[in-house]
Amino acid sequence: MPELTSCVHGPDGDRVGVEVRGELDLDASEWLRKALREALGCSVRGVDLDLKGVTFCDCAALNILLALRLRALRQGKTVVIRASGAVVDRLLALTHTQELFAAPGGEGQDAQVQDTQVQDAQAQDTPTRDTRGTDASEDFVQDLRIEVAQLRRAMQTRPTIDLARGILMASFSLSSEDAWTVLVEASQNTNTKLHTLAGDLVGAVKGDPLSEAVREQLSCAVAKVGSGGPTAGASRLR
Repeated sequence: MPELTSCVHGPDGDRVGVEVRGELDLDASEWLRKALREALGCSVRGVDLDLKGVTFCDCAALNILLALRLRALRQGKTVVIRASGAVVDRLLALTHTQELFAAPGGEGQDAQVQDTQVQDAQAQDTPTRDTRGTDASEDFVQDLRIEVAQLRRAMQTRPTIDLARGILMASFSLSSEDAWTVLVEASQNTNTKLHTLAGDLVGAVKGDPLSEAVREQLSCAVAKVGSGGPTAGASRLR
């Protein structure tokens, strides 16, 4: 089970800092969701996350972070990833979600702007509302739509990705973390979206051929994480 510590901080003690360490996988999802919601509920302006100690992070954990951010925005708060390691950075880069958890340029003023955007998005339109407020509200709503679309996509593709990871674990005798690393490495080196590569792997088990480039990158990635006999495993995915 991952470890989590929290503390109240900020200029006025208005934010809650949360440090998470360990593996964030499907088994830890409910625990993580509950812990982060409690931290958000205890905060005045939001939650600051320290994820440097996370050694594994899958789509289940990302879904929780995205849902937490939406929950925070509805309450006029923010969720900021203040520190993260290579595992989290790689996942955020692959899903293009880094900016959603970026720290604002100026804590006090930007937090007030964030509050205004949330209020504008929830308020009813009136003829006297400032045009600049309308623009900010429309931008905010558009950001929410994009975020919801990303969340839905992650939920749709997660089963396939988890299945592909299981195939790699069985084929190459890999740990869950190493299987994820192999998927990410092969995805990056073949310029293939992670869920597309996962679908190809699942199809290979059903008899569909894998491209030579994908087989080569899978073998290289498996060898890189230190597994023995990558070639034999790759032949089972042809």
